[in-house]
Amino acid sequence: MNVNQSAPPVPPFGQPQPVYAGYHQSSYGGQPGSTAAPTPYGAYNGPVPGYQQTPPPGVSRAPASSGAPPASTAQGPCGQTAYGQFGQGDVQNGPSSGVQMQRLPGSQPFASAPLAPVVSQPAVLQPYGPPPTSAQVTAQLAGMQISGAVAPAPPASGLGYGPPTSLASASGSFPNSGLYGSYPQGQAPPLGQGHPGAQPPQRSVPPQASSFTSPASGGPRMPSMTGPLLPGQSFGGPPVSQPNHVSSPPPQALPPGTQMTGPPGPPPPMHSSQQPGYQLQQNGSFGPARGPQSNYGSPYPGAATFGSQPGPPQPLPPKRLDPDAIPSPIQVIEDDRNNRGSEPFVTGVRGQVPPLVTTNFLVKDQGNASPRYIRCTSYNIPCTSDMAKQAQVPLAAVIKPLARLPPEEASPYVVDHGESGPLRCNRCKAYMCPFMQFVEGGRRFQCCFCSCINDVPPQYFQHLDHTGKRVDAYDRPELSLGSYEFLATVDYCKNNKFPIPPAFIFMIDVSYNAVRSGLVRLLCEELKSLLDFLPREGGAEESAIRVGFVTYNKVLHFYNVKSSLAQPQMMVVSDVGDMFVPLLDGFLVNVSESRAVITSLLDQIPEMFADTRETETVFAPVIQAGMEALKAAECAGKLFLFHTSLPIAEAPGKLKNRDDRKLINTDKEKTLFQPQSGAYQTLAKECVAQGCCVDLFLFPNQYVDVATLSVVPQLTGGSVYKYACFQVENDQERFLSDLRRDVQKVVGFDAVMRVRTSTGIRAVDFFGAFYMSNTTDVELAGLDGDKTVTVEFKHDDRLNEENGALLQCALLYTSCAGQRRLRIHNLALNCCTQLADLYRNCETDTLINYMAKFAYRGVLSSPVKTVRDTLITQCAQILACYRKNCASPSSAGQLILPECMKLLPVYLNCVLKSEVLQPGAEVTTDDRAYVRQLVTSMDVAETNVFFYPRLLPLTKSPIENTTEPPAVRASEERLSNGDIYLLENGLNLFLWVGASVQQGVVQSVFGVSSFSQITSGLSVLPVLDNLLSKKVRGLIDGLRAQRSRYMKLIVVKQEDKLEMLFKHFLVEDKSLSGGASYVDFLCHMHKEIRQLLS
Repeated sequence: MNVNQSAPPVPPFGQPQPVYAGYHQSSYGGQPGSTAAPTPYGAYNGPVPGYQQTPPPGVSRAPASSGAPPASTAQGPCGQTAYGQFGQGDVQNGPSSGVQMQRLPGSQPFASAPLAPVVSQPAVLQPYGPPPTSAQVTAQLAGMQISGAVAPAPPASGLGYGPPTSLASASGSFPNSGLYGSYPQGQAPPLGQGHPGAQPPQRSVPPQASSFTSPASGGPRMPSMTGPLLPGQSFGGPPVSQPNHVSSPPPQALPPGTQMTGPPGPPPPMHSSQQPGYQLQQNGSFGPARGPQSNYGSPYPGAATFGSQPGPPQPLPPKRLDPDAIPSPIQVIEDDRNNRGSEPFVTGVRGQVPPLVTTNFLVKDQGNASPRYIRCTSYNIPCTSDMAKQAQVPLAAVIKPLARLPPEEASPYVVDHGESGPLRCNRCKAYMCPFMQFVEGGRRFQCCFCSCINDVPPQYFQHLDHTGKRVDAYDRPELSLGSYEFLATVDYCKNNKFPIPPAFIFMIDVSYNAVRSGLVRLLCEELKSLLDFLPREGGAEESAIRVGFVTYNKVLHFYNVKSSLAQPQMMVVSDVGDMFVPLLDGFLVNVSESRAVITSLLDQIPEMFADTRETETVFAPVIQAGMEALKAAECAGKLFLFHTSLPIAEAPGKLKNRDDRKLINTDKEKTLFQPQSGAYQTLAKECVAQGCCVDLFLFPNQYVDVATLSVVPQLTGGSVYKYACFQVENDQERFLSDLRRDVQKVVGFDAVMRVRTSTGIRAVDFFGAFYMSNTTDVELAGLDGDKTVTVEFKHDDRLNEENGALLQCALLYTSCAGQRRLRIHNLALNCCTQLADLYRNCETDTLINYMAKFAYRGVLSSPVKTVRDTLITQCAQILACYRKNCASPSSAGQLILPECMKLLPVYLNCVLKSEVLQPGAEVTTDDRAYVRQLVTSMDVAETNVFFYPRLLPLTKSPIENTTEPPAVRASEERLSNGDIYLLENGLNLFLWVGASVQQGVVQSVFGVSSFSQITSGLSVLPVLDNLLSKKVRGLIDGLRAQRSRYMKLIVVKQEDKLEMLFKHFLVEDKSLSGGASYVDFLCHMHKEIRQLLS
């Protein structure tokens, strides 16, 4: 609910409640209370006890009457058990009292809480004045501190908050069942709201935390609620969710004149409606609010209003952990968009955590590189290695050196220092940047990375102002910006010669499979027009890139397309064991000069091989030939390989079919991800030395050993695209779209990247698509704007808080026009001596990106189970360290998460359930190898949506509204069978159609009159002239435009066989391959943390 909306009508709450006959209530601390005035609560900051499990001796419990069913087991129309109207102790069964508590500004209607909602609150223990007297009570339900909403006044006497059923104690052990041998499925550790974070002895405020407890375990799992809610009823209590970077204001006293029924108590923490930046929520959860729905029985038959009917008391069954009460990715994303999407992100301040990757924001470079270029797992690094080991938070940066920027942001300025070249530190060779300190009136500068004092060359000298800054600082990009480029001098070039522009070579498989599927004809037709769109520099009239053509099956065919020829000439090389290039002149040509000959060749190729019967292909010799051609032409370049089958012909790099699903879940599973032979690594090394990058387009009908074929693209900085069972009519749009984008994108060739750091930390590990011949230089034959290099840092000395830590990424590359350039990115981070500061400045999306890459590399050398266990253990250690060192003491039954890491469990579970680490029966070995190499060079935005897909309801918002609808959580519970949903993860795009969708909607979108007439598996929506059709097609186009690969649409009907594929992407649910649901994994994570703490 928005703070500006009028509040919905609030049901009366805080009425006196009847006493259970003869039931003696123990006081909150677990000791028997006095008979005179039972106080159901202990001191405000007292310990969180377990529920009393049995009534005291001699007190009998009132028998359950056989009248109305209990509130918590009201039956929905389908016989499902609905969630209870009240929480563990909110038993409301007396007559409605006429007294209504006056609403406070910004407070929410108090609906019942099936369990403690997750509350984001700052980790500060607030003083509350004198401890409450026995007449005073607190807002703690079973150890739950509700912040951000008014707590209901407690019952006058009798039953407090202990439910009549016997429950497992808050700190007791749990039955060993369920997926991980921890809790019964769907139940969780007993939940309470603690004070998440004691104030550590330091000047800064400790991090916020989300803490929540689960209902006690032991009882049957309640079926998940699919039925609608009552009007005005909501899941969970009414907390206020908070953005990651805002602290809660201190609790305020009740406004004067506010009346409360029941005894007074300390004021609950409140956010008034005037305070900006708090997104109030109606349903006490992190999920989207669910509105009232029809056809749903009220909790008491015959009871129309909230608690207006008297009824006999009923025992409440144990609660299932409510998915709405655990941290929601959707809510966190929405909050960040609302709080940080409107203002530009200015990079002038050291160690700022940027907005999330899911937020659209503008960047103003004022001395630190944009988060589009570099994102870190933490923007506040521990000062010592001991502290880093204790926290276990990996210190890593995901760097995307050539990232594309939105049109509103300027590309990095190019600085030309003439023949002298860029200014560098003499000792560590770092490049001039805004953090260098000029001394001695500007005649020398001190390096910010190694502290060496260097002379300033006379031509670069400038006076300093009264602050010690150069007077020309804001005129020079390298002194005022985080990212910029230098023109490189001849010293930075291979063989001390300026490079010539790169070349593209198209290498086309013309074996039987490729010709029969229509691929060869389609590709040749497309290339005729595509060659007009080769990448070009700035305002150049035409591209400087030259092109060449090769076709192959068991032998290779080279083509001479020299502009002076009337017809292209073909030369065949059949000795594939000793590859050479049969022609130099006329193989690589300028497109505009040889236009007629190239067109003639592309017309002839499909005809020449139309009747081929050759099924066998070679592969390594093709790459060898392309590399030799570039070597002969003395230039860098890219090979575009279009390949269809396992290369089984006699030749170097010949492969055998080694696909064996029986190896899954054995110690030998790792061999499925390793290349078959070392020949491809050797070949890749030669390609990198020549600056020859390989992009591979695969069209397999069966196993092709992607793990081996992708080695050369992977090590040369190239890409792999895979179109299984390619059919022109179904897949041409996806293939051609990928090809156009791949050919047109700006690429840096023959690149070397080095990451320098200030004293105290150093780069120790690298992940991505590249080759390394030493421990510091990342070598890339090609690097495009989609590729990232992930770098891990370790301490080699102590850091200090005052100086912080610096990173400088320098990329030396050849542009598409053949210009040698240096691109520099600088970033300053804070350093901390308190763990609380580390946990306050982490970024979960980047952390998951790093952990996924770490795990995906791990499967090459370790059994998959070991890799999974390592991830779980590391996550538990990170969260246990926070709990132990940053959160205040609280019941062991509480799971307390740092505010900016509250999504770590849900995202980590998605990584664990991914195809590489937990394959389903339908996932092929090739699919796993393909995804593994794909994720290795993904950026943070891509891994975010890949592991936690976006699910968008299409008919909830008005038809006129063409903006992207708010997403819902990726769970089957969120699907309504009367709606249509889009689901995307960057590679796949599904349109799910519910069985009860209105006929008008079906007609508008699909052009058929009923649900049964929709074709399942449809991949193109009809173009219809109505608002809804335009809106849905526009949304699909918009989603595709955001991603680096074309997502093919698949229409999935509810209850159809394709729905199993779709459900694989509903990552909060239990997966068919055995992956845990989010709720179950959270329970397992909590158990792991408790084991570590004990």
